[in-house]
Order: sequence, then C-alpha cells, then structure tokens
Amino acid sequence: MAGPDPEPSPAGQMSASGAASVLTGTVFPGHGAWDCTGLTALATGAVRASDVSMTAGTEPSTRWPAIPKDPGSFRVRPNLMDYDASRAAFSWDHARRELSGLPEGRGLNIAFEAADRHAAGELGVREALRFIRADGSSHALSYAELAEQSSRFAAVLRSLGVGRGERVFSLTGRNPSLYIAMLGTFKNASVFCPLFSAFGPEPVRQRLQLGSGRALITTRALYRRKVAQLRDSLPELRHVLLIDAEGSPEPGTLDLAGLMQAAPAGGQIAATQPEDMALLHFTSGTTGTPKGAIHVHDAVTAHHATGTFALDLHPEDIYWCTADPGWVTGTSYGVLAPLSHGVTSIVDEEEMDADRWYRILAEQHVSVWYTAPTALRMLMKAGADRAAGHDLSALRFVASVGEPLNPEVVVWGTEAFGQPVHDNWWQTETGGIMISNFVATEIRPGSMGRPLPGIEAALVARDAQDKPVVRDGQAVLVTEPDTMGELALRPGWPSMFRGYLHEEERYRRCFVGGWYLTGDLAKRDADGYYWFVGRGDDVIKSSGHLIGPFEVESSLMEHEAVAEAGVIGIPDPVAGEVVKAFVELRPGWEPSEELQLDIIGFARKRLGPAVAPRLLDFTTALPKTRSGKILRRLLKARELGLPEGDTSTIESPPGAPAATDTAPKAPGTAPGAPQ
Repeated sequence: MAGPDPEPSPAGQMSASGAASVLTGTVFPGHGAWDCTGLTALATGAVRASDVSMTAGTEPSTRWPAIPKDPGSFRVRPNLMDYDASRAAFSWDHARRELSGLPEGRGLNIAFEAADRHAAGELGVREALRFIRADGSSHALSYAELAEQSSRFAAVLRSLGVGRGERVFSLTGRNPSLYIAMLGTFKNASVFCPLFSAFGPEPVRQRLQLGSGRALITTRALYRRKVAQLRDSLPELRHVLLIDAEGSPEPGTLDLAGLMQAAPAGGQIAATQPEDMALLHFTSGTTGTPKGAIHVHDAVTAHHATGTFALDLHPEDIYWCTADPGWVTGTSYGVLAPLSHGVTSIVDEEEMDADRWYRILAEQHVSVWYTAPTALRMLMKAGADRAAGHDLSALRFVASVGEPLNPEVVVWGTEAFGQPVHDNWWQTETGGIMISNFVATEIRPGSMGRPLPGIEAALVARDAQDKPVVRDGQAVLVTEPDTMGELALRPGWPSMFRGYLHEEERYRRCFVGGWYLTGDLAKRDADGYYWFVGRGDDVIKSSGHLIGPFEVESSLMEHEAVAEAGVIGIPDPVAGEVVKAFVELRPGWEPSEELQLDIIGFARKRLGPAVAPRLLDFTTALPKTRSGKILRRLLKARELGLPEGDTSTIESPPGAPAATDTAPKAPGTAPGAPQ
C-alpha cells in the first residue's frame, strides 16, 4: 500500500503549504469546505474554534476535509485500486485458493501457511522475524529457521503428551520463543492462548483455569512472581516450560531449551481441518469473568486477505505491528497475516519510547506500520519535531487500530510521517479487520472507513429500550444516511469467532435476525463510510439527545491544550444524564479554572450546548487497557462509586483514582450532578 498524493516528504520536513496541498480536495457530504488557511492550520495541528452546531445522532462528528488519493503517485501499486470492483470480484473461496493447504490434502494449518510453505521455497532464507534488542541491535529468524524451530516445539509437546485441542498458554515478552511456541502449538493441533506478560497473578490464574491450560511457556522471573504460588489451584496445568532455565529449571518446571535441543528437527504437521480450534483469545467484559473467544485454522484465510487489502502487504515490505501478541492484534497482525504473506516483520523487544520508535522506523526501513491510536497520540503529544532527523522515506503506509482514531491524529500524520494515518475497525470476536480506510481510496478523517471485500456490514435499528428491532425473524436495518444504529456484520467470514469457551448461551445472544451484533453504535454516510459513535453502554442520553462519547472526545482534542480526553454520562434528575469530561493536558499546560472554562467554551462552540461537557476534570492519566483503549466504564464506576467489573487488563492499578479535581466545577453544573 502506498502513501497519498503527493509523494511523502521526509517526516518533519513538510512545509505547511505542502501539507495543505495533501489535504486539498473533496469535502465529504454534509461538510463545508475549508479555505487554504484552514487546511494549513489542520496540517500543523492548529485548529480553528469555528462554530459547529450539531444534532447528536444525525450527522458525522467532525468537519475535517476529506483527504483524496492520487492513483498516479503510488510507489507500489496498491492491491485494492478500485473499491467497488474489488468487492464485486471477491469471494472467500477464491481467497482460500491463495493459500497452500497441507500437503496431500490433509487440511489447513495456520503454521504451514505462515512458515513452512515459505521455508520450502526461495523465501526460506528471508528474515521472517527481526527482533530489536534494548541496545538497538537486532537478531532474526529466517522462514526456514522458524519452520524448523516450531517443528521442534511441536515435538516437545508430543513428548509431554500434550494433545489435539489441548490449550498451550504463553506468558512472556516479545521474544523468539513466543513466536516459535505459537506456530509449534498449531503444528501439534493444540490450541494457543497468549497472555500479556504484564498481567498480575489473579488474571493469569483466571485465564489458565477458564481455558483448562495444559502447558505454559514463561520465564523464570514471571513464573516466580505470577505462577508458582498458583500451581495448587491449577491441577490441569501439567507442564511449565521456562525459556531461560539455562539447565537449572525451577522446581516443578522444565527447561525448554534443553527439550528443544533433544527434539527431532523434522516431523509431520498434524492434520487439521479449517474448522478445528486453533486460538483462544480472552477479552474482558464489563462485568464478570473474561470471555474466551474461539478461533479456528480457517481464520488464516481472513488474516491473509485482510493483509492484502487493509494493510496492502507486498513481498518486499518491512512491516511493523507494534501490538503485543498477548492481544488479538499482536497475534492476527503481528504474527499471522504478515507471515502468511512472506514479508519481514519487525519485533521490538522493548516498550514504547518516542525516540526509539522513530529510530526503528528509520533504521529498519519500515514500509508498512500498524500501531495504536494511543501510541500515535503519545507521539503527537511529544511533538512532530521528534521525527526530525529521522529518514522515514521508506514508510509508505500507516494504519491504526485499537480504539477510534481522532480526526486530528489522522491529519497530524501528514506532518509527522508525510502521509495521513488510516483507521480501521474490528474486534477480538471478528478475528480480523472488517472495516478499513484503504491505501488507494479517499480518507474521511474520523471515519473507520468502509467494509472490506467479503464483509457485509449494516446498522441494526434499536428500540426505546436499546434492544435490536426484529420483525418476522429479521433484523430491521437503518437505511437513512447519518442515522445511528448498532453496527452488525453478516456471519460467514473465516475469522469469525466460533464461540465463547463454555458459554454457548452468551455466544448465541450475539446473533439476532441473521446478523452478528457488535455492541458498537455507528453511523453510515451516504457514500457508505462508517463513523463510530460509541459502545452501546457508553452512549450518553441527555435531554432527549443521544451523545456519542467519541464525538465529544474528538472535539475536545482539537483544543490546543488537550492531549487526550475521556467522556462519560453522569446521572442528572432533570436531563437524565449530563456529559462529564476527563482531560489530560499537553506538555507545557497546567490545570486551572481559566483553562477549564476555556476548554468547555471551546467544546460548546464546536458541539453546541446540548452535546458539550457541562463538567470537566483534569487528570494525569486516563484509565486504559494495556492495548490502549480508554476505559469509560471504569471512569464512570469510579466517579459514581459503582463496581468496577473485570480490571485485569487495566494499565494502572485497580482502585487508583481516575482523575483529580484540580479545578472547581464549571459554572452551569446541572442540579444534582455529583460534585
């Protein structure tokens, strides 16, 4: 996938006028044009506080101009040049023919598609995974080495009696053993379940117990801190394999390196069928225990196809997905999609640091970069000048997922990277990207894009009780443009989850009237672009208005002082709910009553008094998952003293204050609102 017109300039060196020329073009329906001065201000991060009066729930949430693409400017011809033609020509059966399948018609196995089919040919010597150490040096696994090492791991599992369908968990950082174990588990017809290494002991125990973990791959330090004390409560966990035992494993554990050395290098991959269970991803609910989403080997069909269309992967790409494999993005697009395409993937063994990330992008000549909105906002907060001095000319496509991408971040990409950021949408349950902005198609900042080939999306109407409307067994669909409904997908794509482990009824409730209900509210404009409004339980109902928190948060972030924002509704006896915002400030800004009032006034001009926050608190850190999603439900629970639900994925410790009241409440606070 290539950058937009014009040819990207080195990051940090694009002039304001150059950035403006990138943005000049069509303006999407219902939105007024900007003059050149306005475009330049957008490209440089400055935003005019022009009056914007909106009716919640009836039109897109921002007035940013569309970003056109010039087909003649692409350095690499995009895989998807004509959106409508690509959708019309696509079929999942054809996508399956892009894969190899196990030899002798023995089925479909993710590991074979990701490693062995490349290892057998000229790609065997190509770097599959290039690991960047803390000191900046690198070490790599070729496709041939990855295939051989993962076969050894499969042999280790067989020698331990770990069988077909049994769950193998990982609890480790981004190191070669994690990736080898994942593919080796698939080769053994076992089921892989990655855990995030920052989980505490209780989330680890909970997931191992729910998933009936038979084997665990981890480090000595993580075992001592998070697992050793749990062994008595996990009778099904028979084997703990330490990747760094160095010949002297802890009591009750095994030395993985020693076992790998003794294992045979070859061995046939177990026969697996497309519908055989391959992956178990836990996703947190608002209450209760985590849900174990089941994915099958056929998911690799969707991983490969979406890597083609949404990420525009080409054979010579150097690709970097910053997500940890403990999250579904880090598995689907940090491992499986790029390996199925035979490209070289970058793996950073360290945590995020702005200067380090810019160095990696430059020194590793990354061409396709897939990262999280939170990371991009942190880079934006640090300033685009941090990119100066780094040669980012190899970078031709930037995409983001994890939570809605604010329009200003999309446009800021032109300043930092010489091109905009492409948002897309999917869930743990979908297993792969469902809706996307594509390299060759127009971007409408704030929109998640349009459905991928092979994906049928719609909006399901909801009644006064927020339940889906079903008539004669069929869901009633929203057909009017810019009207809110629940985002729904027609079942049948290969990476769709096949169930929640041990929760069949919970799974069945996700499907109504022929559609999978995502739980997300969205709008669709007249041209088929989808716009995220909020999770169904996040939407704020105030004085007859339905207010999407993302709409408010995006407008708040257009204020020059605001780095990030989280918005919730709090009870009010008159309005039902009023909007309250929690704001993180950019460097150089200090909380004050004057600034508080200025931000609220800015939002009122942008959104109108019915939608803008009536209350605003400053905070040093919004509560987020470790994958970067703002936990609005946790903001609300802490504000109102409600149960916090599952907090196992939270970035900050449970019980930490969500915000600090560093300034008095704004005038106009509604009667009865919490103080």
